[in-house]
Amino acid sequence: MAPPLVTNESLMHLGDLWFPTLAEKAMGGVDLLYWGIFWVSVGLGAAIFGVAVYLGMKYRRGSAAARPESEHQGMAMEVAWTVIPLVLVLSVFVWSFLDHLRSVVPPADAYEVRVLGKKWFWQFEYPQAGVTAINDLVVPVNRNIKLNMSSEDVIHSFFLPNFRRKKDVLPNRTTSLWFHADREGKYQIFCAEYCGDGHSVMLGNLLVVSQEAFDQYLAKASATSDEPLPQLGKKLYQSKACFTCHTVDGSAGTGPSLLGLYGKKRRFADGSSLDADENYLRESLLVPAARVVQGFQPVMPTYQGLLKEREITAMIEYLKGLK
Repeated sequence: MAPPLVTNESLMHLGDLWFPTLAEKAMGGVDLLYWGIFWVSVGLGAAIFGVAVYLGMKYRRGSAAARPESEHQGMAMEVAWTVIPLVLVLSVFVWSFLDHLRSVVPPADAYEVRVLGKKWFWQFEYPQAGVTAINDLVVPVNRNIKLNMSSEDVIHSFFLPNFRRKKDVLPNRTTSLWFHADREGKYQIFCAEYCGDGHSVMLGNLLVVSQEAFDQYLAKASATSDEPLPQLGKKLYQSKACFTCHTVDGSAGTGPSLLGLYGKKRRFADGSSLDADENYLRESLLVPAARVVQGFQPVMPTYQGLLKEREITAMIEYLKGLK
């Protein structure tokens, strides 16, 4: 279901020969870094070519140029061709690393959307609203958006060229990507990982609308969409008898309490520790014996094959809300 009043924006509109339109000003450093590397490479390449031509002409066969027998060692030159490339490479590394951090660390207030990659389309689900859409991701303008992504079959890759963002989407694992749209419009979504015969048609649309249009979209779509994920997760917590071992009020049971689990550091029987993120929650459902919480026994059964992908996602969303 597409919302109203979105302008058409494709890779060929308003862009240039090199890049599509940048829809997120904060990622302008990526383009700037590219042009910096490009022009430095052009300059160095031209200088090296010029020196090579000059030396080739000066020391060509039959020229009168002096050729001393003894070797001449120039320490200054050796230091220069070591230090200058080192400074350039380190500069590129620091610049790109800072841009990388900005692109992978989502703000705490980001609005979360679940993304499921399948052969050969994208499914988007809004956990709190109970809205599901195919190939059309609708988000409000000027708001941080976090995508929690997984695949139902093979490896896909979620690519937003206008936002300079790309992230692999993996089966049995959750990866995340975030962005902030500065202006309304319609942008293209690609799969950037070859995933089979239909890879080239695995396209989607990112529709950036006003907050009012976004609220109207969710209100209209929720009337006909599936049950909200946290609500479904709560039902699964009861129907799968999770309550027999795990409480949600903080009290101890056969297994650790689920209250405040998400984001908390867990310590395991082997002495290791890990923050309880989406991947840990998924692993705990499918391979519970992989990490046994300190002070408890490895008695939890696996739900591998017993829960569908949407049910796994629903359980994760329910657990994230237990605070």
